[in-house]
Amino acid sequence: MKTSRRTFLITSVGVASTFALGSRAAFADAPKVEESDPTAQALGYKLDASKVDKAKFPKYAAGQDCGNCQFYQGKAADAFAPCPMFANKLVASKGWCSAYAKKA
Repeated sequence: MKTSRRTFLITSVGVASTFALGSRAAFADAPKVEESDPTAQALGYKLDASKVDKAKFPKYAAGQDCGNCQFYQGKAADAFAPCPMFANKLVASKGWCSAYAKKA
């Protein structure tokens, strides 16, 4: 059976969309990082960036939060999204940790 290019492309887009939606749904079920988590404590993670101990983490500057960090794997408008620093657990968009790196 010969497949046309159009059929191949339509099928490919459908399959890719299914995987994208499926992985997004999997992240929705991922646990949120708790501040008591050992990795969170080691990285100084706070659910609310305004509560970062500036004496302990002098690298922190106002305006830095997970939503504008290069590691945040969601849109800035998402309240929570996966972060590779926390094994893809969900971090708060308004959160912060010492691994913060400004999104390019």
